Amino acid sequence: MIRLLFWLLLIYIGYRVLIALTTGKKQDPGRHSAASEGTETFRDPVCGMYVSEEDAVVGKLEGQRHYFCSMDCLEKFREQLGHTPRS
Repeated sequence: MIRLLFWLLLIYIGYRVLIALTTGKKQDPGRHSAASEGTETFRDPVCGMYVSEEDAVVGKLEGQRHYFCSMDCLEKFREQLGHTPRS
């Protein structure tokens, strides 16, 4: 019985991977428009989540604005760049 469940799970995972590879959806890594809402969204460079400009936490680096889903992602971004504030 367990073997049957295991094989069914493997077949399902293989099916989902095959579907994901054949759909060929390509998204712009920087920004895209949410067609259903009509608002422009931005991709968080840390976690990859898309956020609207109103909901985003905004950070600037070398004059360029970066949009984050939360302060945690902004802090992780700063840590990755070595721009953490020293206490």
